[in-house]
Amino acid sequence: MPNPTATFETTMGSFKAEIYLDRVPITASNFVDLCSTGFYNGVHFHRVIPGFMDQFGCPNARDPNARNAGQGGPPDGEFKNLVTGATERRSNGGNIKDENISRDTNAPGTLSMANTGQPNSGGSQFFLNVADNKNLDWFAPGPSKHPVFGKIIEGMDICVAISKVPTKNDNPTTPIMMKSITIS
Repeated sequence: MPNPTATFETTMGSFKAEIYLDRVPITASNFVDLCSTGFYNGVHFHRVIPGFMDQFGCPNARDPNARNAGQGGPPDGEFKNLVTGATERRSNGGNIKDENISRDTNAPGTLSMANTGQPNSGGSQFFLNVADNKNLDWFAPGPSKHPVFGKIIEGMDICVAISKVPTKNDNPTTPIMMKSITIS
């Protein structure tokens, strides 16, 4: 079975990514579930840093000026593991289990789970690497542990452009909204 493709429609253009269901099935299934329920529709990028990454997926960022953007997650609940068929859980603020099993590096163009720095604290937030951020690999030395769950296959120029917009405290001064993410 081929990996799913996510098509991201933003107010700055669209891009596509392969989602690594074959490598990190829990993380990928969580992402696919959130996309298929429309969770991300209307959410804004809340943190963009040129030469680093674009962060997205906090429900508080439906308001582009929310002071608590970057602190939210999806609702607690269940979703189906699309590989095993098992029921997986989001708990303690919509968090999923860390899936540190595939040694994919945080290379330019990869999608990676954001977290609070604590174990098992990823949920809906992720970032698009626009640089080589191997220091964020879960298997690298240091405190940051971010598993990669996909890679941009079309429209990387849009991701780089998003990272370079004018910001205030890393938040785009002109909001960039996710209109929709569709899975095929």
